[in-house]
Amino acid sequence: MKTVVVNDRRIVPSKIVCVGRNYVEHIEELGNEIPDEMVIFSKPNSAITDELQAFHHEQLHYEGELSFVFENGRFTAVGFGLDLTKRDLQSKLKKKGLPWERAKAFDGSVLFSKFVPIQDNLSSLSLELEINGLQIQSGGVQLMMNKPNDILAEILKFMTLNNGDIVMTGTPKGVGIINPGDKFVGRIKDNNKVTVHRSWIAK
Repeated sequence: MKTVVVNDRRIVPSKIVCVGRNYVEHIEELGNEIPDEMVIFSKPNSAITDELQAFHHEQLHYEGELSFVFENGRFTAVGFGLDLTKRDLQSKLKKKGLPWERAKAFDGSVLFSKFVPIQDNLSSLSLELEINGLQIQSGGVQLMMNKPNDILAEILKFMTLNNGDIVMTGTPKGVGIINPGDKFVGRIKDNNKVTVHRSWIAK
């Protein structure tokens, strides 16, 4: 089973629960409609990897996300998550009204930084994604349509979260393709202070 690092502990998420279409400008850049209800899908433990791939049967797209570890009934830690997507396949599946799992939940489709402890007030958290020295994505809780605690409450209405499960809260605008050799740097900020920093080079 794949693990992630929370502070100095290694934990095993049983699953990753993801929220789609949570930033208005990202919805607009992909030409989607603003949903009436929260869009939720999941990834298995086998989706977790430390290797950033540019290709998996087709060219992959990146999405940087604020990601939270669930423990003892609440979010206890935050990290930077990189959600990888088969965009062409996802578009074909959406047109047919079919589920997204083949485009979103494949092995190696998500990467995480370490996770650091958080307090109850999450409103000051934000993320930045830099690719090859240029800031490509930035956003945070203030721009989310569904805030982290609202997301958690909605998930718990219909699904059990186990200690160590991860919730990804959607991506701001600026998504795009991954090219081999691209250097990705993800950061989480709290009140503009960097608390998490992680880099990957795409293969």
